[in-house]
Amino acid sequence: MALELKENQDYMERARRLAREFAKDAVERDKAGGTAKIQRDLIRDSGLLRLLIPKEYGGDGQPWSSVLRIVREFARTDGSLAHLFGYHFIMLTQIHLKGTPEQKAYFYRETAKHNWFWGNSSNPIERSIIGHREGERYFLNGKKTFSSGSPDSDVLLVSWLDRDSGKYYDGVVPTRRPGVNVLDDWDNIGQRQTGSGTVVFDQVWIEDHAIVDTTATKHKVFATIVPILSQIILANIFIGSAEGAIAEAKQYTLNQSRPFLNSNVEKASQDPYIIRLYGDFWVELASAASLVDKAMEKVDRIWEKEFDLTEEERGDCAVWVAAANVAAGKAGLDVSQRIFEVMGARSTASKYGYDRFWRNIRTHTLHNPAEYKLKNVGNWVLNDQFPKPDFYS
Repeated sequence: MALELKENQDYMERARRLAREFAKDAVERDKAGGTAKIQRDLIRDSGLLRLLIPKEYGGDGQPWSSVLRIVREFARTDGSLAHLFGYHFIMLTQIHLKGTPEQKAYFYRETAKHNWFWGNSSNPIERSIIGHREGERYFLNGKKTFSSGSPDSDVLLVSWLDRDSGKYYDGVVPTRRPGVNVLDDWDNIGQRQTGSGTVVFDQVWIEDHAIVDTTATKHKVFATIVPILSQIILANIFIGSAEGAIAEAKQYTLNQSRPFLNSNVEKASQDPYIIRLYGDFWVELASAASLVDKAMEKVDRIWEKEFDLTEEERGDCAVWVAAANVAAGKAGLDVSQRIFEVMGARSTASKYGYDRFWRNIRTHTLHNPAEYKLKNVGNWVLNDQFPKPDFYS
């Protein structure tokens, strides 16, 4: 399937054209689950996978906010593809954050050259892959769940425990390397085409140059910002999903909803209670989106700082991103489940798939509970303490 997208076309226009294409069968694909192969290839062909890569390595040299705007655009139609797009950059840039300059240059260039789509098998709290050295190579055995983006990926960021030293490593493995088995076992209520299931490793070898060398970066603040990037991606998925829910509800209300028997109006769109609810949706979502936009500005600034980033600058950004994520999650959950109030009983028919927006947001918000983000924000407000870097903050 081909979609005419020009390299010199504005990146947001390319993203909007892709989103319109994704919308054509978003409901059917959500029901089917599995891998959105055609849509992933359209993203590859668009050139957008190179968006964040510096120009000297063959990319577009855009800031993180450019990636995040596209995440939000995709989420208006398809939260799964928004997730896959954002997390491609999370995996790719970990080499930049944690590795050597040579590794950064190599993986950026190879990704730009070959249009690699990155996936992961690096769930940090599940240390179930064991590695051991044999001569010049490491061999990996075990499995990991929540391996988002692994089906149809070109390379995987994988993490493992060394059998002898107990040290934790990250590395890059081609997805099609012998011994890598990506299982089709993701069957959750939401994000149904993210392929966030299990990857099994059976004597998978990895070269030294593909093992992330953290010798020079492990004590750098810049190397700790992965959770910030992850949370700001999810915040934009929440906002985009809610925007998409409102847009679809609007069309249904205008074109299909029937006025309530006792409303004394000719059209549902004239019902004052329905009109008020749309106003309520907009106020709630616009407030959360403004906070997310502010946090995106701070993410751009810490990315520009690179290895000159200070703990205070990171901490300030972490607080804003946590707050934005919480606000976006709350607004997204509320709006996406209340849209049925402005559409009516017939809108609950499964053929419409309007529930997918809520299911997608709900699936994500459970992985990193709002309460713990609020605890970090509250500790900063009350005790002037920034969040400590860990897997989720």
